[in-house]
Amino acid sequence: MKWEKLKPPEPDDPVCCCECDIYQYGCCDCENLDEAFNRWLKDKPPKSGCQSPVLGAMIDNLEISMIPALVLLPLLLRVAALHFLLGLIILTVLPGLVLWYYYATHRKKRRTLFFLTLALYSLAYMYYLFITEILPRGDVTQLQVCTVTSGMILTIISLIHTKRGPGFVTTSLHELHSQSPKTVKDSTQLIGSIPSAASSAETSPELQATKEVFTSKWSRCPMCKVMRPPRAGHCRTCGSCVQRLDHHCIWINSCVGQANHRSFLLTLFVFVLTSLYGISLVLCSLCPQQYLMTALFYCPGVYSQSSTALCFTCAWYSGIVTGGLIYLLVMQVLNISFNVTEREAQLALRNKTGQSRLWGLVMDTGEYSRGLYENWVEFLTMADPSVSPHSSLTDVV
Repeated sequence: MKWEKLKPPEPDDPVCCCECDIYQYGCCDCENLDEAFNRWLKDKPPKSGCQSPVLGAMIDNLEISMIPALVLLPLLLRVAALHFLLGLIILTVLPGLVLWYYYATHRKKRRTLFFLTLALYSLAYMYYLFITEILPRGDVTQLQVCTVTSGMILTIISLIHTKRGPGFVTTSLHELHSQSPKTVKDSTQLIGSIPSAASSAETSPELQATKEVFTSKWSRCPMCKVMRPPRAGHCRTCGSCVQRLDHHCIWINSCVGQANHRSFLLTLFVFVLTSLYGISLVLCSLCPQQYLMTALFYCPGVYSQSSTALCFTCAWYSGIVTGGLIYLLVMQVLNISFNVTEREAQLALRNKTGQSRLWGLVMDTGEYSRGLYENWVEFLTMADPSVSPHSSLTDVV
């Protein structure tokens, strides 16, 4: 049927992205640049146009097309501050306009800094308006300014830590873990030789969990051709397998996996708190006579000055972005509470193997969940994939 062509392939299906209608621009990103350099070296004219193909390909890969979006964003916000009807219209169509510009300029890119650059630029612009427009009004104390600044700095530090890597599956990982079952067996025999500790060792949850990890079946990725541990998945965007893959986040231009999932959750949490606190300070300064919950919807006299109107419009813009991140944060918390990754939830929903919980907000696979407390303990204490498993075995024994 026709709709089958629009259905995205399974995350680990051995299908080349050039053969899929949806991913046909994924693996051919560098061919234009290679062809341009070959033609330049052979002194052949370009196929069409008068621009140098090398320059055009380099400009396309350097994402200079982000500059118009960064220039238009403050201009659109200033136009939206002229009247509340203009603000309503612009803020409503702005998400669609951003997506349209992204597909028009960055559609051929597999990995892109578009959303990350837009997010960081928006964060910097909101902070700039807070310092230049709200702080001179005298309604914000130095302690409150330091709190907002500390929240921004902590958000950027957490983001940098998240960007260090999700924990990619390497070819040596399987060889490193192949010796672990023998180590567990030898350690169990050593503990069993001590009568007083035999019963405690057999019932130790840490030892049982360790045995379950090493007795789990590994699988070979049909795309990377590498052996990967359970719950690992292949990311078509990054082109690699990631340990305990949750999803590929376009806002940080990186996968979220075992190595950076905790820092990703911390980045979301700190940013949401900082944004909500900053919005509350702006509304309390612009609308001191209104309650905080109603000031965002009714603030008389705010459009009498261009500066106050711009700050009020940016508060709405920040509220829209924060609302989307709150939804993402809630989904992450629910998935962790049920010990399921976003990738596993999507596969369970597609294969109809899971159960919908909490009015469809989370898909419970029932495969790894051990209760709310144990699930969070496992998430907060899961080992760094770069650490050798032999050290953890020594600690357990």
